[in-house]
Amino acid sequence: MEQRSLQQELEDQFSHVVSRLQSKLFQSDWDIASFAVFFIFIGMILLMVILVLIRCCCCCCCDDERPRRRKVGIENMALEP
Repeated sequence: MEQRSLQQELEDQFSHVVSRLQSKLFQSDWDIASFAVFFIFIGMILLMVILVLIRCCCCCCCDDERPRRRKVGIENMALEP
């Protein structure tokens, strides 16, 4: 019985905190849009960091096995008279 009341009290406190945060933080549509842009920006930075780490850690060992590129064709050089 006491565990049920404790769980109900925690749920009430959580819903109270969430409602206060919503009323303070997201007062207008501009607030919501700015948070969305901010989190998208942070997400893109984290994605780029992860891709760089994958490239550095996983692809370094594979670079030696590929043949080196060499120029094919004739270089255009200006002919002097």
